[in-house]
Amino acid sequence: MKRSSMKIKNREVVMADFYQLDPDQQVERLKKLGLKALEQWSIEQPELSLMKYRENAVFAVTDATGAKRALRIHRPGYHSTVALNSELAWMEALKADGIQTPEVIHTTNGKLLVIAEVNEVPEPRQCDLLGWVDGEVLGTIEGSEEQSTQELHTNYYLAGQMAARIHCHAGQWQLPESFFRPVMDAEGLVGTKGYLGNFRLLSGLGDDQVALLDKAADAVMDTLNVFGQSSDRFGLTHADFLPENLLIDGDIIRIIDFDDCGFGWHMMDIATFLFFLLGEPGYDAAYQGLVEGYRSVRELPDSHLELLPTCLLARGLTYLAWVHSRYETETAQEIAPVLIEGVCALAGDYLTNGK
Repeated sequence: MKRSSMKIKNREVVMADFYQLDPDQQVERLKKLGLKALEQWSIEQPELSLMKYRENAVFAVTDATGAKRALRIHRPGYHSTVALNSELAWMEALKADGIQTPEVIHTTNGKLLVIAEVNEVPEPRQCDLLGWVDGEVLGTIEGSEEQSTQELHTNYYLAGQMAARIHCHAGQWQLPESFFRPVMDAEGLVGTKGYLGNFRLLSGLGDDQVALLDKAADAVMDTLNVFGQSSDRFGLTHADFLPENLLIDGDIIRIIDFDDCGFGWHMMDIATFLFFLLGEPGYDAAYQGLVEGYRSVRELPDSHLELLPTCLLARGLTYLAWVHSRYETETAQEIAPVLIEGVCALAGDYLTNGK
């Protein structure tokens, strides 16, 4: 019993130490865990370089031959192993259907992901390995590169086609028996137990702002519940359909990062792609390109497009929830003030001018 108690205490010390480190120091420790995980793929002389450390830690892995892959070390406690296996299974099914997603690389024992741990990182981490994907991102949430009106229209047309193809595939795919992903219905999006957290608890919000956003959330839930969940509008979605998750390589578009995929409204993917262009000069061109591209593949009735203001606000509220639940990250702290201001303005306009 004494030895067990000491082990638990040591683990608590490591946890406290890890989360007091700056991001660069955390990354160095996560590299050690990544190398430990890679042993199960038998990669010769792997070298790791950080690509992104926000939701997950994503490393480029270069082997002795110069070949590259992408290693994801997942945020602890966010998804179950069943949910992650489901994500990877869907990626494989999409790729088999001709949709450009990263290859899921199985371990030498045929597993889709592994759980690795080292003394320097407090929790065991789920890890998976994906094929390398070339291309330039369409933009980032921190700020997109300047694009001409024609470039925006063209790129968003391709994105619209991609969204439609994913929704078409999802509507026809037979889910595996053990498949599990979050349900992002009205309560799951903006309720007190939303899939990304509860925006009402964000410390940067004042009482009047919480009251405004809560009232807006009630209106959003009412509208979404009336709209309904029939298969022409609700199903398995990417759910993080951001410009930074689509890569352009010539006339080919590829999609990455299915970490948040789940069951939700198709219009939420469209709203997500447009959200960070709200108020920008290129919004109209992007909107037109996205809708035209989608409609070139799959039907999108005007009655569904009328839900866009509701979905834009719902996405904004989920981002506030994301900031609250991940406030320890640099990205969350950086975007919180402008996000609060923007979403409160969006909520006020929504309640004043209707849906």
